[in-house]
Formats: sequence, structure tokens, C-alpha cells
Amino acid sequence: MFSEELQDISWEETSKRIASMTDADVCRALSKRHCTVNDFMALISPAAIPHLETMARLSRQYTEERFGRTISMFIPLYLTNSCGNSCVYCGFHVSNPMPRTILTEKEIVEEYKAIKRLAPFENLLLVTGENPAKAGVPYLARALDLAKPYFSNLKIEVMPLKAEEYRELTRHGLNGVICFQETYNRAHYNLYHPRGMKGNFDWRVNAPDRMGEAGVHSIGMGVLIGLEKEWRTDVAMMAHHLRYLQKHYWRTKYSVNFPRMRPAENGGFQPNVILTDRELAQLTFAMRIFDHDVDISYSTRETPHLRDHMATLGVTTMSAESKTEPGGYATHPQALEQFSVSDQRTAHEVKAALQALGREPVWKDWDTSFDRMNTGYRSGV
Repeated sequence: MFSEELQDISWEETSKRIASMTDADVCRALSKRHCTVNDFMALISPAAIPHLETMARLSRQYTEERFGRTISMFIPLYLTNSCGNSCVYCGFHVSNPMPRTILTEKEIVEEYKAIKRLAPFENLLLVTGENPAKAGVPYLARALDLAKPYFSNLKIEVMPLKAEEYRELTRHGLNGVICFQETYNRAHYNLYHPRGMKGNFDWRVNAPDRMGEAGVHSIGMGVLIGLEKEWRTDVAMMAHHLRYLQKHYWRTKYSVNFPRMRPAENGGFQPNVILTDRELAQLTFAMRIFDHDVDISYSTRETPHLRDHMATLGVTTMSAESKTEPGGYATHPQALEQFSVSDQRTAHEVKAALQALGREPVWKDWDTSFDRMNTGYRSGV
């Protein structure tokens, strides 16, 4: 399990290593076709800032070599805002005196129909809070079953599950799982997650291992940038994690996301660092140079200007016209949203903007029959 390997990677030493990177370290990393985690640390370090133009050019080159000029489009659907966790940064935390919504089967189908009226989405992400009693595996399995007539690629972003539970959901059409670690800083983790199952660091950090064991087709990773002041250290730990997973579960496809926290308008949790657009661009370029195959996703948290710009330089997956409240597309538009979106454009407006930039929005980019054929070829069957 990755938690065992992580014990041998010092947070403090990693922070010092990143801070000590030199211009020569950056140039060495940029000269390589295949980078190590140490090279990645050089590319996200302050020493790499004078090289952003070169990094942007390489990021575009590697992205177009691997993905062409396509942008995979997806849309999230929040099934519930009911949660038993006390994450200090999240509006869904259990102590928040708010109405809780758990979509019924009828409401779920109405949401699916409403999404299909927006645009020809085929990639759907189902999101829940952590309420295993009322929105656990049987509920998720039913939601997946109901989605099959409407969508061809189904992912979930839910509480970490057992390997056998992930395997069970794949039999209901599950293709991918997204599970952000939030932060790899074990010493601080429980400051942000004081109660609930999410407070179990090892259970969460080992979730991708269980996904890999279950044969999940796609695994999504991320850290919540703003929890730790040393954001570079957090993403370096994620790079270690990515390499570990690729070594152990090489048939699996991987994606990364860099969600940025914003200052709370209501006086709630305030980020420990605000990542600038320039720093986010540097991080995106560094990840693409580090790994040419990983999907890099930007959500509607980011502004239209930044999303459009980065779509030509490294990003390969985007959401559009997202609602972050359960039932936000049709049945419960007034429910509490998890976060406010910055890109308010319709899916068709996003499509038009991407096409004007020479990108090709792709609504369906994965097929079960192709995956079986490809897996058989790679395994020698």
C-alpha cells in the first residue's frame, strides 16, 4: 500500500529539496524526455519561474503528441449533500445547520434528462457526501444502473470504498473513480478532518490501491491547494503517488486535478495560501512535462479566460455548465452548493470557445468494447 511507501518520504526534506533547486536543476529537467519526481520538483520550484515560456512550449508539444487537440468534456451531478464528516473547509460538513438533500430515483432520472438537454454529454461524474447508511454502495449501484441509458462513461467521486465494493460497482457500469487526498501532510491532516471516516489518513491515501486491485479503468487524483502553505510539497507527494500507482496498476488510466481554495466570504475557513494563475500554469506545465500520458483536468472553479488559455497548453479534460448542489439541474436548484463556479458559460458556449482556439471538444472518448480489445492486446491475450 502507498501509505507504507509514504512513510519513507519526508515532508520536511521534500520541502527543503524543492526550495534548494537551482537553475541548473531546472535546465536538466527540461532537457529530459522522461522526468523523475526529482525533476518534477525542480519544475514546480521558484527556480523554474524564468523558464515558463519554455515549459509552456514543451507542455503543448507533449499534450498534442499524446492527445492531439481534443478536450474531453464531462459534467458532475451531485446526488446528495448529506455527509457525516467535519471537514473544516467544506460547506457540507456535518455541523452545518442546513437542509440535506438525497436525490430519489425519480429525481436522479430527471437530472439525467436535464443534463442531456444541455449538451450531448456522455461522461458523467456522480458526486456524494459521506453517508454510507443512506447513500452507500447500493444507492450508488442503483444510480449507475439508472444512468446507463443516458451516458456511456460513468465515474464517481464519493467516500473511499473497499476493493470488493469498487469491484461490485464496476459490474454496474462504473468506469472511473476520483478521490482527492486533499493533503499528503499526515501531521496536519486531522486538523482539517477532525471527525468522521475522512479523518482516517491511511484509509483515504490507500483508496487508489483498492481501486487498482478492483480493476477500475480510470483513477483521478488531486490535492486541495490552499490547505497547506507548502503547496509544492503536496503536489510533489502526489507525483510520488502517481508513479507508485503506475508501477503497480499499469493497465489503469490516471488523471490529476489541482482545485484551488478561495477565501471564504462568510468568514469561514481561510486558505493558508492563494495559488496565483501564474503558479497554477507552472504546475500544469510541470505535470505535463513530468507525465505525457496523464489527463489534466480543470473544473468550472477556474475562470473562462484561464480555462480557455490552458486548453491550448496542457489541459485535456474540462467540465462545463456544472452545478455543485444536489439536483441543481432540474429538481433542487435552491439547494446548498459545495462551491461557487467561476465559469458560468453554457456547455455550448464552452464548446464554441474551444473550437475557436482550434481545440476539438469530445463528448464521448471511451468505449467498453475498445477497452476490452486494448486490454487483451496489452496482456497478450
